[in-house]
Amino acid sequence: MYDLHSAADKALAALTSGGADAAQCIARFTETHEFNVDGGRFSLFRTLFDNSLSLTALCGGKKGSASVNRFDDAAVAEAAQTCLAIAASGESDSAWEFAPMLNNLNTADGSPEADLDLLFDRTKELMETIGKKHPTILMEQMIVTHKKRHSVYRNTLGTVHETLDGDYQIELMFSAHEGERASSFFGSYVCTDDLSRPFIELGSLEEDLSNVEKQLDTTPLEGKFEGVAVFPPSSLSSFLYSILGNFASDTTILDGTSPWRDKLGQVVADSRISLSAAPRHESVVCGERFTGEGYPSEDYDIIKNGVLENFMISQYVANKTGLPRAKNSSSALVMAAGDVPYADLIAGIERGILVGRFSGGNPGTSGDFSGVAKNSFLIENGKITCALSETMISGNLGELLKNVCAISKETVRDGAGELPYAAFGGVTVSGK
Repeated sequence: MYDLHSAADKALAALTSGGADAAQCIARFTETHEFNVDGGRFSLFRTLFDNSLSLTALCGGKKGSASVNRFDDAAVAEAAQTCLAIAASGESDSAWEFAPMLNNLNTADGSPEADLDLLFDRTKELMETIGKKHPTILMEQMIVTHKKRHSVYRNTLGTVHETLDGDYQIELMFSAHEGERASSFFGSYVCTDDLSRPFIELGSLEEDLSNVEKQLDTTPLEGKFEGVAVFPPSSLSSFLYSILGNFASDTTILDGTSPWRDKLGQVVADSRISLSAAPRHESVVCGERFTGEGYPSEDYDIIKNGVLENFMISQYVANKTGLPRAKNSSSALVMAAGDVPYADLIAGIERGILVGRFSGGNPGTSGDFSGVAKNSFLIENGKITCALSETMISGNLGELLKNVCAISKETVRDGAGELPYAAFGGVTVSGK
C-alpha cells in the first residue's frame, strides 16, 4: 500500500535537514490496466503499478532535482542526498521559485476506478467494427489502457495539492492492405472517461480509418505550386505545437530568438484564430490540475482574435524576463471553431493539399518549415481527388497563421484538446 503524504513529508524533511532553503516534491502512484492487440488479435493483458517521487531543492539559489521510484526510507534519503549534491554543483540563480500557498487543491476527476469488463467489451467491439466496416485495414497495434493516477504535491511554503483521476486511452497504429498494395501507416489516439459510447464514435477514429483505406493507390504529384494546405485536427495539433514551441515557449522567449518576443498585445494571426491552453476545458479529459512549480492550473488564452495574449512560460522564465507566467504548463490546446462547414471549406479551394500527417525537421528560428506530407490528398476545383504519395510542403509557421483561408464549424475532441479543420494559403507544394 502506498502512502503519498508520508513519502512527500519524508522527502521534504530530508531536503530541509540537509540544508535546502526551499524544496518541493511530487509523490505519485499510477495503476495501469492494459489490453494489447497485435495483428488483429488480443496478445496481452497486464496490470502495472508505478510509484514515483520527484524532488527539487533550492540551496543558495542553486537548483537540484532527483527522482526515485520507491517510497521506503532508504530510497527517499538517497534521492534527497542526490538532489542536494546536484544543487551544490550548480550555479546560483535567484529566478528559481516555488508556488506560495494559495488555494490548495483536493480534486477527483474522470473515472479513477476501471470497469475492465466493459473496457474489454468496447475493445472487442472496436476490433469487430473495424473488421466489418474497414476490411482492408490491418491493425498493426492497438493499445487500450485505463490509468488511475493519485498525486500529492508539497513544498516548504505550505502548498499542498492532492489529485486523483482516471481515464481510458485508445492508441491505434494501422495501415490498409489489399493484395500487393499497401498504404502508409497511420496512428490515431483518443482519451475518454466514459465507456457509454463505442470507441469508433470517439475523436477522429472513423475518419482516420476511412482515409487510410483510400490510400491504397497513391499518385505522385507532378510539378510544384503554391496553394492551400488543409490541416485536419490531428495534423493541425502538430503544427500548432511547432508554432508555440518556436514562438512562445520558455527556450525561445528566454534566449530572445522568438519573433514574438516583443509582440504581447499585438496582432500575430488572422482575427479568426483564438487558441487557448485549457486543461480545465470540458473537452479535456483529466487535464493538468497543478503546474510543475506548484501553481493551481487555470485556462488561459494564448491568442485571442488574432492578438497575442500570453506566452507559454514558466515562473522561472517569467522572473528572468519580467513577462507574465503562463497559468498552466499543459499541452491541452483548444482552438475556436470557425463559421464554415468543412464541406464548404473544401469546396472553396481551387488547388491545395489535405495534410494527413507531416514529417519534417525542427523549423528554423524564423519559423521556416519544410517536410513531407504523408497520408495526404490532392484538392482540385473544390474537391478532394487522388491520394498522394509522399509530397514536400514548405512555408513559414508565422505566416501560416496570417494566411487563413477558412476554419471549420466542426471540431474534433480527442480528450487531449479540441481543434477544428483549418485551411491556410501560401504553402508551397512540390512533387516530382
